[in-house]
Amino acid sequence: MKDDELRDIFFTEAQEQYDEINRLFVELEQNKEDKQIIDSLFRLLHTLKANAGGMGFEQLAQFAHTLEDVFGEIKKGNLHINSELFNTLFRANDVLGAMIQHLKDPEHQEAPKYRGIKTKLEVLVRKTQAQANDSNDETEAVAASPQANAREAAPPPSGEVYSKEEQRSPLQIEATETAVATEEQLHLSDSIHVPVKKLDNLLNLVGELIIEKDRILNLYERLTAQRNGYNTEMTHIQRLTNELQHAVMSIRLVQVGTLFKKFHRIVRDVANEEGKHVRLVLKGMENEIDRNILQIISESLVHLVRNAISHGIETEDERVKQRKPGQGTVTLSAETIKEEVRIQVSDDGRGIDIEKIKLKALQKGLLSPEEAKRMPPEQLMQLIFLPGFSSADTVTKISGRGVGMDVVKRAIERVGGQIDISSTLGKGTTFTLILPLSMAVKSTLLFQLNDVTYAIPLAYTSAVSTFRKNDIHYVRNGLATNFLGKSISVVFLKDIFSLQSIQNPDKQFIIKSFEATPPDALFSTIIINYDQKEIGLIVDKLLQQKEIVEKPLGTLLKDAHFISGATILGTGEVCLVLDVPSLMHFLFKQIRSYQPSNS
Repeated sequence: MKDDELRDIFFTEAQEQYDEINRLFVELEQNKEDKQIIDSLFRLLHTLKANAGGMGFEQLAQFAHTLEDVFGEIKKGNLHINSELFNTLFRANDVLGAMIQHLKDPEHQEAPKYRGIKTKLEVLVRKTQAQANDSNDETEAVAASPQANAREAAPPPSGEVYSKEEQRSPLQIEATETAVATEEQLHLSDSIHVPVKKLDNLLNLVGELIIEKDRILNLYERLTAQRNGYNTEMTHIQRLTNELQHAVMSIRLVQVGTLFKKFHRIVRDVANEEGKHVRLVLKGMENEIDRNILQIISESLVHLVRNAISHGIETEDERVKQRKPGQGTVTLSAETIKEEVRIQVSDDGRGIDIEKIKLKALQKGLLSPEEAKRMPPEQLMQLIFLPGFSSADTVTKISGRGVGMDVVKRAIERVGGQIDISSTLGKGTTFTLILPLSMAVKSTLLFQLNDVTYAIPLAYTSAVSTFRKNDIHYVRNGLATNFLGKSISVVFLKDIFSLQSIQNPDKQFIIKSFEATPPDALFSTIIINYDQKEIGLIVDKLLQQKEIVEKPLGTLLKDAHFISGATILGTGEVCLVLDVPSLMHFLFKQIRSYQPSNS
């Protein structure tokens, strides 16, 4: 195995060990006498020390060895755990993680200062060992008397247990530890660490294969005269391609638990900073999602969890007055529904005051009084995701929910997901992240506009329909129609794409194509759902649903508005992918500011 591959494996395992140490520290803080946790920590540090030494990372190996010594004294019963020691251990593990990151990427990660905390731990170990030796000397001096010998021979009093390990020599203990380590090495992991670059390359190849499959299918459909002879072979190619596609995509998936378990430490630290008593509940850890998606949304989840503790969960006194348990609860959960993963961040805290959101929106001119009256609560809550919605005083007024929420939303939309919010005043708040399983392949709806084929992600598509011209009518905000018993705005996509400027568009563009159509016209319409609002997007022709491999736009199209990427269809045609979030933000703004012509 090459040195680079060994390094990759080491850093993957070291990061996993660091995360597990963090999790076990939090558990041990709640169960200080749990010997199983102490043993697990001792073995983890022992393994990390050995692996780091084998790679030639001596400073990391020595630091892990110092931590191992601390837990060696805890195992022997010589060192008792208290809050001060826990704070030191958590700081030490932070340094351990920083050392791993620096060794992995020395150009971009600053070398941590570790000598101070290492010296503090070494002094603690030496002091503990000295006290234990003094105690042993006193015991040996007394042991010469017959009474002492009798006590030594007698069984321990009821309720008192002596550890056999303490009665063995250091050599015996070391031999046992070596045996345990050897047993663990004999059990091979079911997981194989694969460098991400290799997976990305494989995904690109599969993407090309999917494109070639589409081309073959297109050719096959044209060869109708010889169709029967190709049926079996084409079915076989389709099956193999689909199996390969799903197999490769599954390799890229990781359990959400790999991220969730990091939050034990985050919740512990934020709760301590805020002086609150908070527990973390994790659910659905086994659900899988694309590693890239999990990486991109990780900061968003941290932000949501910190906000839940800092501004959602009340102080213990407040909770007791409201007849709630003194300990607040933050829940991180995940579930897979078809091709989506839904991650929820919930708290049982104050909840969000809708009236205060409405007042803030009116003060900032985001809503007119008329809009504020008729806007339903679920749409009002979406206002907290607008840039700059929150200010310093809203941190206390609406539980600080809006601080940086626009950044959170952008990260979710970047991976093709959506974020929803529900809240009950006095009972708590839940943020729901609706995410695709993978970023590699998207389920889309194809449509035509001006003889060009476009794709729109199905995640934003709630329905398709056909409307007659007399189904559509003028309203103050442009055009609208009745869909499933409610009024929704409708726009012609061709009018948007024909704009000379989106910064200062002609206000009448919303009705331009509608007025030019004959009375008996039929309109193919895609109903888009975004931010709890629906808009009908009128296109020339609806085609079919299709899974596509989206590629980034080239330099010539990188500044194109409302387009997120492109793909190649089986016909060889380039298909542009609609950027729904940016399009909908533009439309919401234009529909709201539209004024009917006086003519």
